[in-house]
Amino acid sequence: MSRSNQNKTHFLKEKSMAAGDWVMDHTKIVMPIVLVVCVLVTVFFAINANRSEKLEKEAEMAAANVAQEAEADQMQEKATPAPVFELEKNAYPEVNDMLRTYYDAQASGDIEVVSALNTYLNEIEKIRVEELSKYIEEYPVLDVYTKPGLEENTYVAYVYSEVKFNDIDQQLPGMQTYYIGKNENNEFFINDGTYDDSVWNYIKEVTLQDDVVDLNNKVVVEYNEFLASDEELNEFVAYLKEKINEEVGEILAKAEQPEAEEAAQNEAAPALEEAQAQEGQEEGQQDGETTAPNVVQMAKATDVVNIRTSDSETADKIDKAQVGQEFKLLEQRGNGWSKVEYNGKEAFIKSDYLEVTSEVSVDVAQAEPENDTPQETASAQESLGTVKVKENVRVRKSASTESESLGTAYVGEKLELLMKQADGWTRVKYNGETGYVKSDYVE
Repeated sequence: MSRSNQNKTHFLKEKSMAAGDWVMDHTKIVMPIVLVVCVLVTVFFAINANRSEKLEKEAEMAAANVAQEAEADQMQEKATPAPVFELEKNAYPEVNDMLRTYYDAQASGDIEVVSALNTYLNEIEKIRVEELSKYIEEYPVLDVYTKPGLEENTYVAYVYSEVKFNDIDQQLPGMQTYYIGKNENNEFFINDGTYDDSVWNYIKEVTLQDDVVDLNNKVVVEYNEFLASDEELNEFVAYLKEKINEEVGEILAKAEQPEAEEAAQNEAAPALEEAQAQEGQEEGQQDGETTAPNVVQMAKATDVVNIRTSDSETADKIDKAQVGQEFKLLEQRGNGWSKVEYNGKEAFIKSDYLEVTSEVSVDVAQAEPENDTPQETASAQESLGTVKVKENVRVRKSASTESESLGTAYVGEKLELLMKQADGWTRVKYNGETGYVKSDYVE
């Protein structure tokens, strides 16, 4: 080692020893400083650690927000309302020609043509058309308002008609909704049964659009004005409704008589027990006992209509009733309005837009057996009789629109009633199986 390096090494040793001696001599000063430095270093690393944890949490929250926004976008896409197309009048000659043929066939009672253009018309509706044709002379006015359907060459059609009855001078206006499509022969027909729930929902959404609601309201006002101004026509319409129902009922009764006789023989004992129970109930009522359950009368909206604060077309609008929406009926007034319960309050709807569905027993609607097996429940509920289908409706395996469909029940068809549930569904017997239909569609 050179002398120069030896000198440097010696110098450093001396400095180190001197520094060590100084630290030992000034321990009271040096130790607090060291402690402070250690604390500062600890705080520094703690702050950095907290900052890193905060950044990680912010990153996680940002990722969650992105996922939520993406999910919301997907939900928005699924809930996208039906596009608003212009309501066109008599825009498609082929559609008009088909519907003109259909209405002419109804007026003449030509069931073969009616059935060919509407293949999903059931036997009961065919009987109704045939009986009604006995009173109709013609449909002199027919206007077809359309909006595009979900697929090419399909349309939601709102048919305005004026019917001329035999021996009645005045023509009565009316409106009917159809879904029009093309069959395998590329010919337009009334598609009343091949589409799925998406089409049903689309029709409802389109019918709620302002121009369609305005058209419907205009026709109803016109209809009411005609009846109010012509007493003879008003009396005839009331008579005709009752008469057609009576005639259709008689025809069905004759057709069902053999089945009814056989069923009566098989159920003689239960029927006798029920009669005895009823007799006992009546005796109890005569003695002053309260045995009858509470009964609520319900009514269903047959078309889209405004719900108002009072019985006047100038009254404030509360909301719009949808087709099939059910209300508790409080009063039917002679001025053409009905008082209903809506959102817990009294409201008013034009009576022509309402159809009384049933008088529902509160006990039946709210009390469902919990311990019975399905077979026992069905047997116990057979005494409830039958319900009649008011509009074509899908029969489900369970009380959900997502449940598998057992088939379609058509207008006028009778189903064995097992239970009218409080959740808006009715349990029925369908083709030997227990099924469920929305209560709005049966009475």
